[in-house]
Amino acid sequence: MAHIAEDLFLLLVDNASAQPALTRDRRERLLAGAILLDLAHGCRIRPSAPGDVVDSGRLVALSGGGPLDPATGPAFDLLSRRALRPRTAVSKLRKGAQGPLTAHLERLGEIRRVPVTSTENAWPLVSRRRVGPARSALLSALFDRTPPTPSTAAIVTLLHATDGLGALLSLNDRGWRWVHARASEISSGSWVDESPTSLAEVNLAITASAVRSALL
Repeated sequence: MAHIAEDLFLLLVDNASAQPALTRDRRERLLAGAILLDLAHGCRIRPSAPGDVVDSGRLVALSGGGPLDPATGPAFDLLSRRALRPRTAVSKLRKGAQGPLTAHLERLGEIRRVPVTSTENAWPLVSRRRVGPARSALLSALFDRTPPTPSTAAIVTLLHATDGLGALLSLNDRGWRWVHARASEISSGSWVDESPTSLAEVNLAITASAVRSALL
């Protein structure tokens, strides 16, 4: 279920060092946000709405749906206990986000762990079957104005909110002006109107707006 978080982490380690190309603080917040958006796309959480028994501006866990994986399960359990503001949820999840995610990606055969120091690891890709299409989709959405997939839209929104697109792209000033303008469009939720969408995509866009505000 953690498709957004998985693709985001694979994109971040797709470099010569095989280490995430962002500072630890930004990476932890990004991954926590991505896990929340995976739950939103799976319709397992949503922002509170008028008439709910919880206060406004909180993320609410929803019953039903299939089993969760080790990356998204702890976040759902957290919100099942109590509805939280997005900023609080990100703060509580950030420290524990990467470990289960990398272990899950190892089990899937996408990466392998290579110790670099006593506290740091490199994560070389086993293959490019996931990261290649994920990168192509991101570039196409940004530069060709192709309607982004939900996963791509979520990743662009998260990276734009944390000024993290520079971890994936190297551009001149003109290129960055274009990318920031297009990323702003996607982050605003315009992608929902660019292609047919279902309740899951609408819920993702609404939740992404709330989570994005928590990352700014």
